[in-house]
Amino acid sequence: MADRAVPNLPSRDFDVTVAFYGGFGFEASYRDGGWLILNRGSVVLEFFLAPEHDPYSSWFMTSVRIADLDTLYSAVRDSGVPEVITGIPRLIPVALREWGQRAGYLIDPDGTQLHLIEDAG
Repeated sequence: MADRAVPNLPSRDFDVTVAFYGGFGFEASYRDGGWLILNRGSVVLEFFLAPEHDPYSSWFMTSVRIADLDTLYSAVRDSGVPEVITGIPRLIPVALREWGQRAGYLIDPDGTQLHLIEDAG
């Protein structure tokens, strides 16, 4: 197996997390009373149970670099995540960012910000 790093993110409720991410193609590959692992192709997100977590004061974030950004973004939008400037959850549209790459943002139900970044290779 290749070396890799995987983010550890908070989840107030694993059922909510599985339903939210499952809406755009993530599947649970592991779950117990305190840990959850979701996969979508080669993208892996790990969650720890944090029922006391406040999504409105969350500082958790991760980058998801993906070759087919438009397909992932469309799947998230089609799952019902609103494209709005405020609120949780929400989706910020893909655009060419100041650092020269196309990216959008997803805020999940626990306030975690996922940078959805086009990986040009």
